Amino acid sequence: MADEVETSEPPSEPPGPAVHDAEAGGAAAEASAPPRDRGGKLLRGATVAPGLVMGVVHRKDHDLASAGSERVSLDQIDSELNRFRKALHDSRLQLVDLKERLHGRVPDEDARILDTHVTYLKDSVFIADVENLILNEQMRLEAAIAKVVNDFDRIFRLVRNDRLRQSAVDLRDVGLRVLRNLERDAAEVRPTDEPPLQDYILIARELSIVDMFNLANEHVRGIATKEGGLTSHAAIFVRSMRIPTITGVEPLLEEVREGDFVILDATEGTLRVNPDELIRAQYAETAAEAEQAGTATEAPGWARSVVRSLDDEEIAVQASCGNLPEVEQAASYGMQGVGLYRTELLFLVDKQLPSRETLVHHYSSVVGAARGAPVTFRLLNVDSGLAIPYLHPDKERNPGLGQVGVRALLAHEDVLRRQLQAILLAGHDADVRIAVPFVSDCGELRRVKEVLFEERLELRKQDEPVQDSIEVGVVIETPTAMLGIRDLAAEADFLLLSLDSLQQYLLAADRDNPKLAEALESLHPFVLRALFKMFDVARSTGRPVWAYGASTRTPENLPFVLGAGLRHFCVPPGDLRALLEAVAKIDTRAAARAARAAARSSCVAETRSLVAGYRHGYARG
Repeated sequence: MADEVETSEPPSEPPGPAVHDAEAGGAAAEASAPPRDRGGKLLRGATVAPGLVMGVVHRKDHDLASAGSERVSLDQIDSELNRFRKALHDSRLQLVDLKERLHGRVPDEDARILDTHVTYLKDSVFIADVENLILNEQMRLEAAIAKVVNDFDRIFRLVRNDRLRQSAVDLRDVGLRVLRNLERDAAEVRPTDEPPLQDYILIARELSIVDMFNLANEHVRGIATKEGGLTSHAAIFVRSMRIPTITGVEPLLEEVREGDFVILDATEGTLRVNPDELIRAQYAETAAEAEQAGTATEAPGWARSVVRSLDDEEIAVQASCGNLPEVEQAASYGMQGVGLYRTELLFLVDKQLPSRETLVHHYSSVVGAARGAPVTFRLLNVDSGLAIPYLHPDKERNPGLGQVGVRALLAHEDVLRRQLQAILLAGHDADVRIAVPFVSDCGELRRVKEVLFEERLELRKQDEPVQDSIEVGVVIETPTAMLGIRDLAAEADFLLLSLDSLQQYLLAADRDNPKLAEALESLHPFVLRALFKMFDVARSTGRPVWAYGASTRTPENLPFVLGAGLRHFCVPPGDLRALLEAVAKIDTRAAARAARAAARSSCVAETRSLVAGYRHGYARG
């Protein structure tokens, strides 16, 4: 992901927890109060753990690679060795204390990462290498630790082995912990007026477990780092503890100073530096709402598991989510499940293919956050415009019509197999389903099923727990899929309609082009005819159709899609209340009559006149 520094005018409404459009640039600056400076400097990075926090910056940008080779005199050697032993002892005690503090707050398998760090603190090779540099080269302790860690790091990072690379990162964390204790001892006492570390947003060179906590094991509010990826043990920790975190912010250390006030929107992958008071107030309100939603133990009074129209028609609503906090919010609202979980996040934030361990951990967290409700994982759906090197070495001339969704996965079956393995393992004792994106015909669906069968068989040979069967559905978003809907319905376990995408391709209108936005504001009658056909097929084959996308729930379109037969919605948790209120005002029988009339229209202008002239199905107010 490209990083950038910019100033921008934030939206008039505070952003919610879900991903939204990029913020528009501010107007030209005026001498008195330049609007474009209100939001402060805007830095971008890759999301590791989503969330929104704000606070004062505390920097930890110690660079082991820049450590010098300071020498000590012969009579100082014993003192250096004693300092080393004391720092090792203090570090071990801190890790034991930290593991106890985290008991019940993070999964046991995550907490066991700390046992690895304790082992390194006792490792005879590590200790001997540091002591030999002190004894034989009279090197100062801090320089000796830095050299040993850097030497291991260079060796481990040269090999193409994820486990050895992680060993290098773990040893670096251990070295940093020892150095932090040495710094504390050198300072003798911590200033009494220094605020507790949990009030800070941590700014660091790399993501490390040691910098997530102070030496009293108080964790930070949020983290932004210049370097680091998504697959490290530190990344697993921040996700388990739900600490909003972004990495890969290239200009971070140059643009952010100690004591700066920042707003970290890790869901969006942004860091605002020194915004004005108005912007702080807007984001503070949003952060408070998000925190309240995340800590709620009971569904709010307006949330209902069963949604009914004005004429008492039952409507099923599940969540559409792209990150863990959204799943938690959906569960807190008592939603019936996650009808669509977009799995792109882990693939977008790192240049390397995520490990199976990383995917299993994330998908297991999603399943756990759903609190036993069903979860539908949509397989990776990206095009070459996102520049994922192991899928698309080069950008295609027309990314949206190139190797997208299942096409890219079938062209790179190692990626498909890893994702299917992770879903099988994470969902071995849960209600999970798989949705295949950008399907054109039954051949693509059959091949995914074949690979799923092969991976299930392989996991069983390894005595891994997997379910006997998982439902596999298709995402209907291409014209060919709509034309072949009856054949796809015969072979798929369920249908997932992406109405936004389907409209775009049926009308040959780019939904990201503002000049064509009007064409997509209300359902074209020809699109509506396709929906009638789809729901007729679904009823005749007994296949449920779940639909997602903004087009399904706008005031102009909602009566039409209900009238055409849609009864299963996937919506972002933040949009649930608005949908409930809108559905409660619609008479589905009247909506069906209006939808049939609209489908008989010969152009979109006639449909719009129906919307403007007759509030088909809305309750009379």
